[in-house]
Amino acid sequence: MEYKSFYKVTDTRKANTWCLYTKRLDTYGKGCQHDCSYCYAKSLLNFRGLWDSKNPSIANIDKIIRLVGKLDHSPVRLGGMTDCFQPIEKIHRVTYETIKELNKNKIPYLIVTKSDMVAFDEYIDIYDKDLAHFQITVTFTDDANARNFENCSPPSLRIKAIERLYNMGFDVSVRLSPFVYSFIDVGALNSINCNKILIEFLKVNHWVKSWFKIDYSEYSLKYGGYNHLQLERKIELASIINGFDQMTVGEYVYSHHNYFSKNFNFNEHDCCNLNLT
Repeated sequence: MEYKSFYKVTDTRKANTWCLYTKRLDTYGKGCQHDCSYCYAKSLLNFRGLWDSKNPSIANIDKIIRLVGKLDHSPVRLGGMTDCFQPIEKIHRVTYETIKELNKNKIPYLIVTKSDMVAFDEYIDIYDKDLAHFQITVTFTDDANARNFENCSPPSLRIKAIERLYNMGFDVSVRLSPFVYSFIDVGALNSINCNKILIEFLKVNHWVKSWFKIDYSEYSLKYGGYNHLQLERKIELASIINGFDQMTVGEYVYSHHNYFSKNFNFNEHDCCNLNLT
């Protein structure tokens, strides 16, 4: 099935996000084969009957090419509502062709993924180091535990992908998202060979609670239709991450966003901390 709503400019005020990069391009949509239990996109789409994890919709590359030709040169995020490197990409290669088109038009792109496919040779061969930026998500440090909650590449392979891209000189961050303390070996996390990390904490609604079976007793702050950790707990957890030169917290709660921007983040004005030229 063709995915027609593959491009969106997010109204960050309505979405309660403060991201600078509002242009989102999803090469696949209405479902994601990774089907993570904690996924906010799944929680937004499932109750409307728009989530099919087994058969995601596929964006039309000809339409993407026409769109890209009309964009300005501000960054585009690949992987907003679904992962642009889910297994279906091996067959349809819409992400591969999209990256080539973004390169052709000199448009920077931020790839957010939970797949080690991002560091396969065929993709590395086409990335433009002046345009490509990466955030590779790690939620667990134990492969076996991860399999209980997500169907993506094992964390060990994603960490290898992070380190490969970093060692090749690409702008890459570990994306610790969502950061659930009980799922992370902090020593293993801090030993990842990468200079940047982006931390995001879990936001909880009814749907996430029904799929993601953890202890929610600490998620006592209600904001924007979700339950969150209190700021003091977030500060405590962020402080134990110390293996990176550049650290940042991306926040949904506005007052928390202000605190981390002014007191913690490497770049006060950009919680994605991209190396833009």
